[in-house]
Amino acid sequence: MTGTQTVPTPAAAAPKTGPVADQKSGPATPADSVATTPAPDTRAVVEEFLSRVGAGDPERVAALFAEQVDWMIAENPTVPWVRPRPTRADVAAHFRELAAGVEPMAPRGRPLEALVVEGDEAVVTGNLAGRVRATGKEFFAPFALRLTVEQGLVVRYHLYEDGVAVAAACAPDDEDRAPGSASVRPSAAS
Repeated sequence: MTGTQTVPTPAAAAPKTGPVADQKSGPATPADSVATTPAPDTRAVVEEFLSRVGAGDPERVAALFAEQVDWMIAENPTVPWVRPRPTRADVAAHFRELAAGVEPMAPRGRPLEALVVEGDEAVVTGNLAGRVRATGKEFFAPFALRLTVEQGLVVRYHLYEDGVAVAAACAPDDEDRAPGSASVRPSAAS
């Protein structure tokens, strides 16, 4: 996988400031120096996405997405914010509903473990944690996120997470013991 870069967290990566040669193999040519502004590279867009998610601004998060998005989070009818989100407006709604439904918590392990970028593809791995506001239950789950960036905008968002743990935290008490899920616990505040 030539050109693959892995860093422990996005914050550890230095911003790219070099010529267009950073984005392709070979030296920059005179044609690369055209007076146009190139689209941000994949790493820069993903790092900005992570920063905006961390800041909790759904509208600014959504501004990084194309008008049409290949969105995938495994269907989970127990989790109110998980459903198809094919447009930029839907992306903003997702992050608003997520913020309204979950109080962020410190995860077990590092929140961000790796960012791997190759061309227009990026994969982010880490750990999620939160307290579902409606039930007071906490969840802890590892995740992997695949993003595709084209012309400076996210066109693919595929999230792989422990949906059983998240669903159990969203379920009322009589439904919260999903088989095989030890990743949920009642909050001390409950």
